[in-house]
Amino acid sequence: MKKTTTEKIHDPSLSFSPPLAALRELREAARGSKRKVSIAWEREDGNVFRFDVPLPERIAPKAVPGVARLVDRVAKFVLWSAGGWRLRVSGPDAFTKPLVAAYRKGGARDFDVGFFTDLYARPVVAEVVPDGKVPRTRERRVVVKNGVDGNRIGFDLGASDFKISALKRGKVVFSKEFPWDPRNQPDPEYHYSKLSAGLREAAAALGGKVDAIGGSTAGTLVGKRLGPASLIRAVLEKAPDKKETARGIFERVEKDWGVPFEVFNDGDVTALAGAIAMKRTGILGVAMGSSEAAGYIDPDGALTGRISELAFAPVDLDPGAARDEWSGDSGVGAMYFSQQATNYVATAFGMRFPKGEKLPDRLKRLQAAMEAREEVALRVYLLLGRYLANAAAWYREFYDFSNLMILGRVTSGFGGDILLHTARMGLAGISPALAEQVEIFMPDEKARRLGQSVAAAQIPELRRK
Repeated sequence: MKKTTTEKIHDPSLSFSPPLAALRELREAARGSKRKVSIAWEREDGNVFRFDVPLPERIAPKAVPGVARLVDRVAKFVLWSAGGWRLRVSGPDAFTKPLVAAYRKGGARDFDVGFFTDLYARPVVAEVVPDGKVPRTRERRVVVKNGVDGNRIGFDLGASDFKISALKRGKVVFSKEFPWDPRNQPDPEYHYSKLSAGLREAAAALGGKVDAIGGSTAGTLVGKRLGPASLIRAVLEKAPDKKETARGIFERVEKDWGVPFEVFNDGDVTALAGAIAMKRTGILGVAMGSSEAAGYIDPDGALTGRISELAFAPVDLDPGAARDEWSGDSGVGAMYFSQQATNYVATAFGMRFPKGEKLPDRLKRLQAAMEAREEVALRVYLLLGRYLANAAAWYREFYDFSNLMILGRVTSGFGGDILLHTARMGLAGISPALAEQVEIFMPDEKARRLGQSVAAAQIPELRRK
C-alpha cells in the first residue's frame, strides 16, 4: 500500500457506496412489480439461505451494470454469511447468467469457489433455474437453554492456547489454559491428543462423571467437521493425506465420550456468551481484531450453524474500494472493521508509521494518538463509526438481530467510545425506525469474564432418562 503525503490526502469516505442505499432505491423503483432475482445458497444437510432482489418492470440499459453489481454483492454476502456449495438463481438473463459464470472455476469468484469447494469437500455448483425451483430458507437451529444442570465441560480452541472449563450444576470447578502450537503440527494426532488430555483433566475435577461437552473453535465448521482453519494449517499444507482425519477431530472426540456434544465457531460462542451474561437474544457479534470475525444467535436463542465469515462479505459497492489482500476482492468487511481497516484509513489520512511495523503496533500508535486527542486519529474513528452504522443496517437484511455487539482490539480505549457513539448516531440518521429496534453495544465486564469455554459448556442439552 502506497503512503500518501499530508498535502494529498485521499479521503476513503468520499468513495464509500453503501449497498443498502442501492437496494432501497431498487425496492422503491420495483413497487408493484413481481420481477426479481432470487438467490439461494444450499449448504450441508439441505440447509438453505435465500434472498430476493426486487426488480422494476423496466430497467434502463445504463442502469443494468449497477443492478448487476448489487446482485453480485448480495450473492457473495449470502455465501460468506451463511455458507454454501450449491447456488441456484432465477430471474432475467442479464443478471443470472453473469452470476452463475462468476461461480464457476476460473470465474470472477474463483477464490470463493476454491474456498467452499475445500470447505465442503465437494465442487461448488451454480445454475440458473425456474423461479419455482429456487428453494426457500431452511436452517438448522440449536436452541441453547443455557444448561447448568449436570456435569459439563466446555472448551475454547485458539491458535496459541486452548481453555477448558468444568461446571458442576452451573458452578465452575475447573478452568485452565493449555498452551499448544496447532498451526505448525502436520500430524492431527497432536491436536487430538492435546484436546483429549485437557478433557480428561477437566473430567477428573468432576469425579470422572461427564454429562455433556460443548466447544468453541477458531475456523470454519461444517456441522461438527472442521473446514479450512489455521488450527490445522500445517496438516493441510504438509500432510494433505491426513486432512480428513484432522477435520474429523470433533467427531472422534464425540465418539470417545459418548455424551451430548456440540461445537460451534468461536464467533457464535462469543455471541452466546453475551446472550447468557447480558440476558439478551438476537445478537450479532462483530469482533474487530486482526481481521473481522462474527457470530450469531437468533431471537429464540438458537445457534444456526452459519459460517458468518463476514471478513469476506461485501459492505461497499464501490469497485474502487479498499481491496482485501487474501481474497483479492474490494469492499469486503475485513477492510472496514479490523486492524487492516485502521491501518488503511489512518495511512490515507496522512498518519506515518515506521516501515515494516506490524498492524497491532500501528493500532497502538493510533490509539495513543486518540488518547492525545489528535485530529487525524479522531477522523479515523469517526469514519469507522460511519462504516459500522451502514454495515449494521446492511447486516440486518441477512440476520434477524436486535443487538449488535462489537468487541476486539479496535474497539478498546477512547477510540472505541467514539466509534460506538458515531455508529449509533449514524444508524439513527440512516433509519430512525431501525435505530429504535437495534442497539449497538460493547459487552460489559460480566460478559467478558464469562469466557467462551464456560458458555460452550452450556450449549448441549442433556439426555433425559
